[in-house]
Amino acid sequence: MDILETLPVEREDPFEPPAVLKELHGPLHPMTYADGRPGWLVTGYAEARAVLDDARFSNTSQGAAPPIKELAPPEGLAELVIPPGFFIAMDDPEHSRYRRLLTRHFSMRKMRLLEPGTQRIIDRQLDEMARAGAPADLVPAFALPIPSLVICELLGVPYGERSRFQDTTARAVNLDNSIEQRGAAGAELMGYLSELVGRKRADPGEDLLSELVAGGELDHEELTGVATLLLTAGHETTANMLGLGTFLLLCRPDQAELVRTDPGVAETAVEELMRYLSVTHIGPIRVARADVPLAGRTIRAGETVTISLPAVNRDATRFPDPDRLDVTRQARQQLGFGHGIHQCLGQQLARLEMRLAYPALLRRFPGLRLAVPAGEVRLRPRAAIYGVAALPVTW
Repeated sequence: MDILETLPVEREDPFEPPAVLKELHGPLHPMTYADGRPGWLVTGYAEARAVLDDARFSNTSQGAAPPIKELAPPEGLAELVIPPGFFIAMDDPEHSRYRRLLTRHFSMRKMRLLEPGTQRIIDRQLDEMARAGAPADLVPAFALPIPSLVICELLGVPYGERSRFQDTTARAVNLDNSIEQRGAAGAELMGYLSELVGRKRADPGEDLLSELVAGGELDHEELTGVATLLLTAGHETTANMLGLGTFLLLCRPDQAELVRTDPGVAETAVEELMRYLSVTHIGPIRVARADVPLAGRTIRAGETVTISLPAVNRDATRFPDPDRLDVTRQARQQLGFGHGIHQCLGQQLARLEMRLAYPALLRRFPGLRLAVPAGEVRLRPRAAIYGVAALPVTW
């Protein structure tokens, strides 16, 4: 069995998984990690669900090998320290403790209440695009501000401070920056949010962060960590999906027409675009706590397992004709939001934003098209979340 030399992330076609992944046979493959340690890459749908469901695989970063060098800790530091409240990198029971406090804020009922305000944010951005006129870069004009403004409003970030948050967050998650640069941006963001938590304690509002402060179950450091996680996770995936998803739709005008004209298509289109593009392309990453049999192999205790969502979401045993984009496909089981107890807490918010934003953009600008050849659109293959760096459009 061939051993993969680190995780493939470079895409020859902007909308297709790396060619190396398509050449693999079978659902599980040995892989050499960036620090030289051996581990595994999961490319099968059933096997990915099995790993994500299995408590014998830890979600903490403790002992995990980096699948690409950009994720390796700085020299001299064995592991990155997980701040209090950053529950995405915790196992139970700590993980469930935090998640229990937050679940109701991201329920379907809450999303229905948020829909009118989210639509207003989208409409305001489209109004600004129209006023500024063509051409435009769809990333700063549309894809970045919408999820950022929605999550900032939900958490209670003052309007005048939101551009600062966007800039700092972008620097913290961009793997083109050094790990020292990302760490400095992350520290800057946490410093700002620590101050914001203090303000909410002194002068609470009607927002999620104020409710968490009033609840009294989390201390100051935990509240800061939770706020940091929600603000970063609450916009990064959706922003990249709005940019890359629009790029794909502009290159598939028949699919764009369905999204534009058929109100019933928006919901299935979100799932299909998540499946087809798989922007969370580096992980999920797990570490085995014990020896675990999987796909006829044995993953040894301490070994790292990386799930390749671009490959998993193109598994023909789960999605017939997986390389065909079909916005009417029923693809709700795609794993772009994860699976198991760590499935994305904010997935319904992300779905709401995309379900409203794609059709609104295409209806407001029916002549929307790329302002440059598709081959000149700049991509971000080594960012934590795959997407476009810029998307020049006109109409």
